[in-house]
Amino acid sequence: MIRKLISRVFRGNKKKPAAGAAAIIPVASHGITRDRLSSASRRTCEALHKAGFQAYVVGGAVRDLLLGAEPKDYDVATNATPEEVRRCIRRSRIIGRRFQIVHAMFGQEVIEVTTFRGELDANTKKDEHGRVLHDNVFGTQQEDAARRDFTANALYYDPASENVIDYHHGVGDLKAKTLRMIGEPRARYREDPVRMLRAVRLAAKLGLSIDPEARRPIREMASLLENVPAARLFDEMLKLLTSGHAVKCITQLRDEGLHHGLLPLLDVILEQPMGERFVMLALANTDDRVQRGKGASPSFLFATLLWHEVLAHWEKLQQAGEAKIPALFQAMDTVLDVQGEKLAITRRIAGDIKEIWSLQPRFEQRAGKRPYALLEQPRFRAGYDFLLLRAQAGEIASEIADWWTRFQSVDGEDRAQMLLPVPADEKKRRRRRKKPSNSVSGTSA
Repeated sequence: MIRKLISRVFRGNKKKPAAGAAAIIPVASHGITRDRLSSASRRTCEALHKAGFQAYVVGGAVRDLLLGAEPKDYDVATNATPEEVRRCIRRSRIIGRRFQIVHAMFGQEVIEVTTFRGELDANTKKDEHGRVLHDNVFGTQQEDAARRDFTANALYYDPASENVIDYHHGVGDLKAKTLRMIGEPRARYREDPVRMLRAVRLAAKLGLSIDPEARRPIREMASLLENVPAARLFDEMLKLLTSGHAVKCITQLRDEGLHHGLLPLLDVILEQPMGERFVMLALANTDDRVQRGKGASPSFLFATLLWHEVLAHWEKLQQAGEAKIPALFQAMDTVLDVQGEKLAITRRIAGDIKEIWSLQPRFEQRAGKRPYALLEQPRFRAGYDFLLLRAQAGEIASEIADWWTRFQSVDGEDRAQMLLPVPADEKKRRRRRKKPSNSVSGTSA
């Protein structure tokens, strides 16, 4: 169906554009009517048009609509400056340092509005590796198209005319199932090394092959990712892991040599047979949830990616004589500290990860009042799902997971009968705690 749709687009656009000019593809050829857009993106463009500015839905939303998919979000590009956009749209705010953008807010939907970017020049601020640090230079639509990363993302949709505007043969590359870089790939990767990760994610998500010219430099330039701010890497990893194609993405990251240093522990995990099975099961489950329209928890995902490093540290500490639970918390801190050097995992997400991990030993306690207390934990469901994954991977006995599955489904006397006998050493500890003190207190005469 996708091939037929894109073929129809090109049959309806037989006039070859002049060099540097855009191909104008009418709605009769591509079939995307303005009512296919989100209400917020239409209203954003209408507000800018009314004020006399150009405004287009741009990038991934146009690409996805051409492929017959539902866009996850919508971006708008315009010749209005951020300040002018801000004046046109009442509920909006300017954000960003590297390149200022405007967030236009319509209820729960946020539209990212960017001003057409101009060409880079000798005055563009870069680091010693060539990464662009500051880029508030505005330009024309043609210059903006040349600044975008891949041809499939340099597509503009005009809601007023319902035309698709294509400067770089992006629709043709979609037809050929090819992800092609705009410009010289090495230079573009130096400008923004995150483009290497984006290439892997988009190729996996869209079922495209990375053009050989764009793929060839990735392995040798992977070290440039070390200079990317941790927060940007974290955002890109979240997009990758929640794309609905995380298994393909992680596999291709490894094939392209991008896992080393990106997730400092991921290459170690993927070299452990049990670790790799556990991670791939987690990612496959997440992909299934995303593809069925359900949410994915970043905390749960990162907890699964790093769990086997926690296990390795935990075991070493216990072998060195550290008590079981203190050893676990020490191992958790060590792993998250190492990871935090590269990915800016937020404090809230790190806290959720630690809660999921810290619940795991408690699932082994199936006697007395402790199972009831565990059911009341706010993160019980996430911890239980994590337990199921461990059992599925063969890391723990399935009998433990089965017990907790049934314990939740019954109540009253049936639940009480499931409890295991309290271990003898636990009974002794309880008796010692209840035993009255022999000391006698009094007042001296």
